Amino acid sequence: MGRLLTIGKLLTVTGLIGLGWHLTSASGPEFTANDKAFYADANLLNFVRPGLIIDVVGHEVAADGTVKARVKLTDLRGAGLDRDGIVTPGTVATSFILAHIPPGQAQYTAFTIRTAVSNINGSSATQASSDSGGTWQKLADGDYWYTFRTKIPASAPRDAVYAIGAYGSRNLAEFDLPTNYDDDVYHLRLDGAAVSVGRDIVTTASCNNCHDPLALHGGSRRSVELCVMCHQPQTVDPDTGNTQDLPVLIHKIHMGANLPSVVAGGKYQVIGNRDSVHDYSQVVMPSDVRRCNVCHDGKASQADKWLKPNRAACGACHDDVNFASGAGHVNLPQLSDNQCANCHTPQGELDFDASILGAHTIPEYSRHLPGIKFELIKVDDGTAGKRPTVTFSITDGKGNPVKPSDMSRLAVVLSGPTSDYTTYVSEDPRRAEGSGNAFFWTFQNPLPADAKGSYSIHIEGYKNAILLEGTAKQVTVRDAGENKIIHFSVDGSKVEPRRKVVDLAKCNDCHGRLSLHGGNRNTIDACVTCHNAATTDAAVRPAAAKPDESISFAHMIHKIHTGLEIGQSYTIYGFGGTPHEYSHVGYPGDRRNCDSCHVNGSQNVPLSDKLQPVKNPRSLVNPLQPATAACVGCHVSRDALSHALVNTSQLGESCGACHGTNADFSVTRIHAR
Repeated sequence: MGRLLTIGKLLTVTGLIGLGWHLTSASGPEFTANDKAFYADANLLNFVRPGLIIDVVGHEVAADGTVKARVKLTDLRGAGLDRDGIVTPGTVATSFILAHIPPGQAQYTAFTIRTAVSNINGSSATQASSDSGGTWQKLADGDYWYTFRTKIPASAPRDAVYAIGAYGSRNLAEFDLPTNYDDDVYHLRLDGAAVSVGRDIVTTASCNNCHDPLALHGGSRRSVELCVMCHQPQTVDPDTGNTQDLPVLIHKIHMGANLPSVVAGGKYQVIGNRDSVHDYSQVVMPSDVRRCNVCHDGKASQADKWLKPNRAACGACHDDVNFASGAGHVNLPQLSDNQCANCHTPQGELDFDASILGAHTIPEYSRHLPGIKFELIKVDDGTAGKRPTVTFSITDGKGNPVKPSDMSRLAVVLSGPTSDYTTYVSEDPRRAEGSGNAFFWTFQNPLPADAKGSYSIHIEGYKNAILLEGTAKQVTVRDAGENKIIHFSVDGSKVEPRRKVVDLAKCNDCHGRLSLHGGNRNTIDACVTCHNAATTDAAVRPAAAKPDESISFAHMIHKIHTGLEIGQSYTIYGFGGTPHEYSHVGYPGDRRNCDSCHVNGSQNVPLSDKLQPVKNPRSLVNPLQPATAACVGCHVSRDALSHALVNTSQLGESCGACHGTNADFSVTRIHAR
């Protein structure tokens, strides 16, 4: 329900359907089966009217600097809420921040501050905070004046951008409904001039591509617009001395394990409320940390400000640079930010230069790469027992033909059946015959004599390219093509592609651009051909680390994304016997939101009866039935595995009896938020 309430200002009611409200916005239904309230009794929902919308709609500033904020507290239908929870269900707790951006500056300075004292070392530090001791005046249910105890000093500039931040929660626990959260930021100027925005460099929507939703400090701070009012240079962690300035904090958190100071053996920690230790030293960004546009995606009104370099933001990631002495900065001291842009322009003439975009270039996505594009044209002799011939083409970014023999690596992978892959063979077609835009490869391995249904062939590979040849920045880069796949029938039946379970675009919301195994595999269609029910890491797992681990896609991906919460080691061995251990992985979103990855309700049971058991020698049950394999990827307890086992017979899994789409314990319902 959290995501719903975050965008509550956009919602209107269309009525009751089934057991719950269905709310709509411009983008369609929002109050869905993924929300807990969907399953509540309709009469209860009509009484409680869940949801919280906080709107600061006006202000008054007295001559002595006293600030009043007019605040509307409403439910999702726009009805006013009683703060005390007497006239309307659920008490509403609200806090306020008062801050300004002085003329000529880019960040807030808060008037509402506190002194934080460390219980660890006794140090103290100033921190931006919320107002304390303010008063309320009720005009009507949901309509209030809040008068700050904190005043604006008489010396404060009248032409500055001022902001009132409000955040709060509505407690509906007594009705067995979730706590509702919302926040709002209101801008003003003392001279009466119009102002629409304060600091807006990265949008909340951009954060929510991964974080789903952004919800910090207990859940009530839900927008970047609010975060930046306190997380600015004024706020310091007294326990560690680390600034809590948002550009520094976020850069360091997302850099995490790759911070030079952490690589050298240090840690990056923040000590929070009640001396809670937040250690970010193992954080690995789902996308390459050089892919700045995952966050800086151009959607904010001040989006281009990240292209104006400063020591704080840049030094957050590059924390081995000493700007005062010049160490790590080509021995050039930098005592202010005034000259940063002289060298670090937004974009230079070449990748890998000192410009901001150039310095953060990911080699595999350099604009100087020629480019590789694959096409699969047709399959001949693709019938059971025969050796199929695939016709394909390779071109560069300008459409010029590329010969297979010029590729550094090239593979065509024959897999099947598409109903649930259980076998694959990979062959190198660099000796393929043909010319121009048509080359032909006949597989050395025939299709099984008893093959039925549809099979597939996908193509993968790269060509090594030398960039900036002859310069000090010369680098050899794998120029990889996007995988392409073609399906064909081996027995004359209708061609059936593999079912679509997840969407690559959803993966890329967090991963930026999914690309694995040296850039060779970059689409889900290619991944699942090898990561199938019959495959383990047996070929590369050392004898001392036996038994083998399943690499079946659903089981593997669920376990990887559960990572930190799994409570046990999860290690897969890869190329060259390299161990990949995932118990440190912290999923940035809410794993209950299966739709973050899944499409078309593919997480629901029962699954297709064509799916095959999953081979897993490390499991207490081997093989695992298809639905069980997916579910115990997250639900790793012995109890969960035993539950699945006792509900499986010689006829198969009975998951649908209790967890089916319309059942009381449906997958969607038990994961509802």
